[in-house]
Amino acid sequence: MSDNGTSTMDIDDEEWHELEVQPELKSQSERLAAYQVMNNTGGYVYQTDYETQVMRFLCIGTAGGTYYTDEQTLTSENTKCIHRMINSGKGTTVVELVRDFSVNNRACKQRPILFALALCCRSNDPDTKTAGYRILSDVCRIPTHLFEFIKYCEEESAGSGWGRAHRRAISNWYLNYGKRSGGARFLALHLTKYRNRFGWKHQDVFRLCHVKPDRPEIKYLVSVTVHGKDRTDDSDFVKEARQKPGFEESELYKVMIFMDAVDQAERCRDPEIMKRLILEHKLTREHVPTELLKSKEVWKALIRQMPMTAMIRNLGKMSNMGLLEPESFEETLTIDKLQDPELLRRGRIHPFTLLVALNQYKKGHGELGSMNWIVNEKVSEALEKAFYMSFKNVTPTGKRYCLAVDVSGSMNVPVMGTPTISARDAAAAMMMVTARTEEKYEVLAFSGADRMFSSGLTPLDIKPRDNLENVLDKCASLPFCGTDCARPMLYAMEKKKKFDVFIVYTDSETYYGNIHPSQALVNYRKTSGIPHARLIVCGMASNNFTIADPNDPMMLDVVGFDTNAPQAMQEFILGHI
Repeated sequence: MSDNGTSTMDIDDEEWHELEVQPELKSQSERLAAYQVMNNTGGYVYQTDYETQVMRFLCIGTAGGTYYTDEQTLTSENTKCIHRMINSGKGTTVVELVRDFSVNNRACKQRPILFALALCCRSNDPDTKTAGYRILSDVCRIPTHLFEFIKYCEEESAGSGWGRAHRRAISNWYLNYGKRSGGARFLALHLTKYRNRFGWKHQDVFRLCHVKPDRPEIKYLVSVTVHGKDRTDDSDFVKEARQKPGFEESELYKVMIFMDAVDQAERCRDPEIMKRLILEHKLTREHVPTELLKSKEVWKALIRQMPMTAMIRNLGKMSNMGLLEPESFEETLTIDKLQDPELLRRGRIHPFTLLVALNQYKKGHGELGSMNWIVNEKVSEALEKAFYMSFKNVTPTGKRYCLAVDVSGSMNVPVMGTPTISARDAAAAMMMVTARTEEKYEVLAFSGADRMFSSGLTPLDIKPRDNLENVLDKCASLPFCGTDCARPMLYAMEKKKKFDVFIVYTDSETYYGNIHPSQALVNYRKTSGIPHARLIVCGMASNNFTIADPNDPMMLDVVGFDTNAPQAMQEFILGHI
């Protein structure tokens, strides 16, 4: 909707088709189809098919309980679906989904991805197993991922040992890792940065997978990891390499210099020496001894080369260390980076990510543990400015949007997957993303304040220039009525509006209404002549039900909400998923 309030999505009467509906419409408390099931609020919904459930599991997993269903039940149900797909001959489809969700950053968490891959690699189906191991390097991009994958493999087939395929795949993972950008030094960095996770160490994995190095620098890293640096430096192959011409230009020499620096860092107790090692060899926080992480000077070195995402995540820690003191170099550096449009663009920092960081930082304490900090107001302001600047990083879809938001008091609870932000703030932020990036949109609220529409929705005047506080105030000013996800389509049919996509933001399952949302969407497509109209319901909770027809690829539930969810929604709107 434009700023002057005129709609760009009205349909002329002659463009509107006569509605051909079933003679008897059924409420959501009645079964519409034989394959519907009752949800936890007494409404009838569609039980998702196995592939849809697998995709949900890969996207958000079961990170915490929900209002209706406990986490243990969800985990059990989702993993059963993976086994059922594998056992029904669709194991390679699961593998393809795992790779797609991982490589294209469609997953909110890595854990479900790694668990699903482990199930595929340890399955009894040869094709599924081969396909799973083939994508190991694509999915496990750092050693932490590999360790977690191994952990799940061990749990899935306890006592079965390491077969040839398993050993070869993991051995190749290390060999291929050393061939990536940065060469063997890249492998050295990550072998020392991620030494052990989930009860596994690199030396344990090397012994079990029988890795056979194909280059001297890889052989050196394996030997140092298994036998220690002193023994390796005194080995025959290292002595022989030192005698060759051009040794000081070789990859082996560069790796040895880096490993020397790591060895010095482990033994270091002087903050100034540690600072020099960090700056000279680009060591990371994980290379620093625990006692030196209390040093302000060490953190001053770490911040200079800290990636944008890591810097945003560590703002609380940096304030806790007294690093962001007023007028300090570090304060200036942090503010400059936060207000650099190019850094925000290159880091692909979404507005929602920055809003979560802003809310957390302004609290002055962490969600876990006892860490607290004095909030630097200039840094807080820079985060807020970055939030608004980052809207430019969102690519417009050019579609016509109908946004419907739940304005009930229960929307003030923490959103599933992101406890630092409420469902209300998350919905407001996402509406702002649409208002600031798309030209054609209307915003409606599930509210009892205005009965001018039989669909029971109240227009919300959200403009591109509105800030977050304005949007939240507009939402809070309206009284709530029952959430009915069919209402946006009923409104569009009644007012003869053209929309390509309907998005509903709510914290609960739909149960209230005289027509099922899926049926309302089908009816809207018929009357509007828009056969590809889509529906997204952001329920912000994880469960194994959907209001969408599982046979309709243009209906999507975003079950729970995370900083990666907006990208998945955009891909769906554009027809990519």
